Amino acid sequence: MSLELLSPVEDIAVAHTVLLPKLSLGKQIKIHTKQNGIPKIDNIQIAIIGVLEGRNAVDNLGTGKGLEHIRKYLYQMFPGNWHAKIADLGNIEKGENTDDTYFAVKEIISTLIRKNITPIIIGGSQDITYANYRAYDTLEQMVNIVSVDNKFDLGELDMQTTSENYMHKVVVEEPNNLFNYSNIGFQTFFNSQEEIDLLDKLYFEAYRLGEVANDLSLIEPIVRDADLVSIDIGAIRKSEAPANNNATPNGFYGDQICAIARYAGISKKVSSFGIYEYNAKYDDREQTAHLIAQMVWYFIEGYNFRIDEYPFISKNKYQKFMVLIEDDTINFYKSNKSERWWMEIKYSHNNSSKSTLIPCTYQDYLTANNQEYPERWLKTFKKLH
Repeated sequence: MSLELLSPVEDIAVAHTVLLPKLSLGKQIKIHTKQNGIPKIDNIQIAIIGVLEGRNAVDNLGTGKGLEHIRKYLYQMFPGNWHAKIADLGNIEKGENTDDTYFAVKEIISTLIRKNITPIIIGGSQDITYANYRAYDTLEQMVNIVSVDNKFDLGELDMQTTSENYMHKVVVEEPNNLFNYSNIGFQTFFNSQEEIDLLDKLYFEAYRLGEVANDLSLIEPIVRDADLVSIDIGAIRKSEAPANNNATPNGFYGDQICAIARYAGISKKVSSFGIYEYNAKYDDREQTAHLIAQMVWYFIEGYNFRIDEYPFISKNKYQKFMVLIEDDTINFYKSNKSERWWMEIKYSHNNSSKSTLIPCTYQDYLTANNQEYPERWLKTFKKLH
């Protein structure tokens, strides 16, 4: 079984739980320890996994270590009114080479997803996202990736996959299961115009830091449509998260990145969530470890508030709004329960008419009323044709 590839949680993190209050998270979850081995995953909905691989991190040597600091802060937190059962399954050790590590990550995540267990991956360089993506190969489905990063990571692909070019490999490698890639929080001066043009040509989505930081509600429908969410700690400003050699003055604030993590947790579609590029040797007073622990907490909090919503299943629970644009009619749906929005896209496939729904915002509805096609609608429409 692939879970046998996992090593136990660090002894220092396990020892820390002994002194914790009975109701703390460290006393409420199952933990893979040297003494007790891998816990049974029956009835588990969320599994925490550390990845100790950082050899392909660009200018961030040392990532993939020190995960016990994150666990220490996570274990001492108190759970909310949660129903989901959680296990910390330990760590994926570095393989003989990075391909071996990728294989272990792929196999373990694939096993968990097939069992309807949502993995939370912590530590390691962000190229682990590639292995996470490949875990969906056996599921025979198209995949939507959301990356919270100040860069697109579409750099030139040479002999080695790195934290700055892994998305290039995702885009070009067969089997190509990628339907959509969305970047949240990019900063223009870190990305070449060629990369920006390529994203536009592929009908992928990119949202500048200033755009989404000023209105976090724009992020919710983007993440709602994701299967895999990957967060680079470098997307957070250095003053908030110093544990990254590539940290910069600008980025998301701590409360903002926690809100994004909660959005990811709330999304019924998100089936894997990763936080990467943590480098303990730069962590002033373990501030970043504490922040990552809070991000994990908020993801789990969001997970426990997931609800089944899709207007095509039960239309009586939604309000329908029809907007005429030129010769087209776009149907918008608003949930009576959560007040979230969707918009319908009609297209032709194999000489038959089909339609699908994608998440959107109220602003998209207003845009359509102003006789303009919402950008997300246009890009998805073009990909489907």
